[in-house]
Amino acid sequence: MTPARPPTTRPDWHFEDRVVVVTGAARGLGAAIAAAFGAAGARVASIDVAPVDAAAHEVAPGRVASGPTPALALVADVSDHDAVEAAFARVQDALGAPDVLVANAGIAVRGPATDVPPEAFARVVDVNLNGLFWCNRLAARRMAGRGGAIVNLASVMGLSGGLFPNAAYQASKGAVVNLTRALALEWAARGIRVNAVAPNYVDTPLTEPVFSDPQRLATVLAHAPLGRLPSPDDVAQAVLFLASDAAACVTGHVLAVDSGYLAR
Repeated sequence: MTPARPPTTRPDWHFEDRVVVVTGAARGLGAAIAAAFGAAGARVASIDVAPVDAAAHEVAPGRVASGPTPALALVADVSDHDAVEAAFARVQDALGAPDVLVANAGIAVRGPATDVPPEAFARVVDVNLNGLFWCNRLAARRMAGRGGAIVNLASVMGLSGGLFPNAAYQASKGAVVNLTRALALEWAARGIRVNAVAPNYVDTPLTEPVFSDPQRLATVLAHAPLGRLPSPDDVAQAVLFLASDAAACVTGHVLAVDSGYLAR
């Protein structure tokens, strides 16, 4: 008889005394990522267009990593450069210069490309690409001379044509993939590593239209060879790895957390 495998345990990433900024941390993936960094000892600053919900950072097995609420929670729209610059200044005054940035804030507008209003397409690009770039740049300026780690949230939809009509989201996430590579090369000499995580569909408020539709969900699962989709904590642990010293020689990389979606 084959001996039973021992229980799997999560790696124990350490971020004591490090300042971590997470955008879009009020709920969903951002809340899971912020909580995971908090559990690993980081001083977490949240930047979100909405106030942080403390309940989103509590223990929820299989969905959200356990950890304290952010040490500092700021309200700002990442697409508003001046508002985000002011938020980063407050982070530095309150906690110190950032050691890690997780650029997670993102939105989507679903529907046929021929029907998407121009202002809706522009808004998705403004948040998902422009806002991510403002945050990357503002963080890098404060990391200059010290080094640091930036992890952008891309998507498997930025590396494929997707499963459903969602052109604005797919275009913006594809741009995030190549922006990540460009910034990794530009800032490598400064000791700033820039990577991205590309999740498959994860059950969060952003994907509620998919997870609440049995037919759509069945389509998504049919493209997940592992037979399950990533949890928010699966994504959070990938982010922590890329931000940690364990990934000290990793930059310009896009790590798919996709249950095998891109292997097809």
